[in-house]
Amino acid sequence: MMLSPDEVKAITSTIIARSGAEACTVSVWGGDSRNFRFAGNEATTNGAVSSISVSIESSFGKRAGSATVNSLDEAALEQARLRSEEIARLSPENPEHMPPLGAQTYEPEGARYDAGTAYTQASGLAHAAASAIAAGRNYEVGIAGFIEAECGFRALANSAGLFAYDRGSSAELTVTARHTKRAWSGWAGASQNRFPALDPVGLGERAVGKALFPGETADLDPGVYTVILEPAATADLVQRLAYSMAARSADEGRSFLSKPGGGTKLGERLLDEAVTITSDPGSQDAPDTLFGPDGVPKRRTVWIERGVAKTMSYSRFWAQKMGCEPVPFAFNLSMAGGTVPIEDMIREVKRGILVTRLWYVNVVDPRTLLCTGMTRDGNFLIENGKITRPALNLRFNESPLSALSKIEAMGPAERPGGGWGMVSAPPLLIPAFAFSSRSSGI
Repeated sequence: MMLSPDEVKAITSTIIARSGAEACTVSVWGGDSRNFRFAGNEATTNGAVSSISVSIESSFGKRAGSATVNSLDEAALEQARLRSEEIARLSPENPEHMPPLGAQTYEPEGARYDAGTAYTQASGLAHAAASAIAAGRNYEVGIAGFIEAECGFRALANSAGLFAYDRGSSAELTVTARHTKRAWSGWAGASQNRFPALDPVGLGERAVGKALFPGETADLDPGVYTVILEPAATADLVQRLAYSMAARSADEGRSFLSKPGGGTKLGERLLDEAVTITSDPGSQDAPDTLFGPDGVPKRRTVWIERGVAKTMSYSRFWAQKMGCEPVPFAFNLSMAGGTVPIEDMIREVKRGILVTRLWYVNVVDPRTLLCTGMTRDGNFLIENGKITRPALNLRFNESPLSALSKIEAMGPAERPGGGWGMVSAPPLLIPAFAFSSRSSGI
């Protein structure tokens, strides 16, 4: 369920006016989504979801309690308010609890919301899915995938006079094509804020082209390989890097940004000079949200500039403790791209692997940012500047710090689908990437 700023204000002002706590904060969020699934070259299911949630936090000094309801019923909201106050009175003091933030100024709404996308109907999703499926017509492939269009909002109001409202829309299409006679598959995906920006024909053709690649699959030995990471794979590494740039963990010695013996590596060159990572509510590539926790405004932020760590995220509590301004965590990110097409990268590789995307990526060691995960849906063995045959999947043990510090070539950035959070990322040619074991599936 989408609510306007005025509708949210009517709800939050009533709750705050009735509050019996020293401070009251009300969060409201919700949205609508429509999805369409297909498999075996035909439609399977479609669905629609509408949701609304209201969370009320009441506090007495440093004692706080909260209650959440999925209803706008006045009685339910009143019960939640009373429950939050009851919990707050029974709770122990939280030494890190911060008082509500006063009124703030936010960036204007940018490219994150598109009204047409917000009201895309099932028929539009079905038409796009049919275009992707058509790419496999007359070939021995089975096409499956998922397409979704959604819109959502979140708002925050408190008894100190703050009111924040943000909304966004998104459209995502992922296509998997599996060869019906060989154990091989290909994948392509994209995520956009505007539904018309998706290219279902192009995505379908890309997935089918990977699935139809000739030759017997290679079950490669684990080891260190030259790799070409397509944007979806790069995006996973960028997320793990940027999402780990919290100041508190760095100051407490728990982060890759921590220096042995104390201090942080802020201002040091940690990555290749080609790496610049930013977040920006006004970005056209991957616009970030307008505010972070507690309603702290988001501005354009440079996290990595030409390989140098420039900024860490600070919660309000940690910023106060360290004597600086809070910097909200970035959910949506942009990594600047280059100009080298993947085809040109392939010609430069004597022996290596083209990786379509990664899967089940998890951080093993936060202090080195060592990650593990698997490849999925489209590895290709490259020999003497040409793709020679498909390769089965491999598990990797690699740190984004290592991978992004030795880039030999970079292509144009794009927004791949299939992940969490919006990331605009480029394909990369990396001369040494560690694969730890076989994962001999497709």
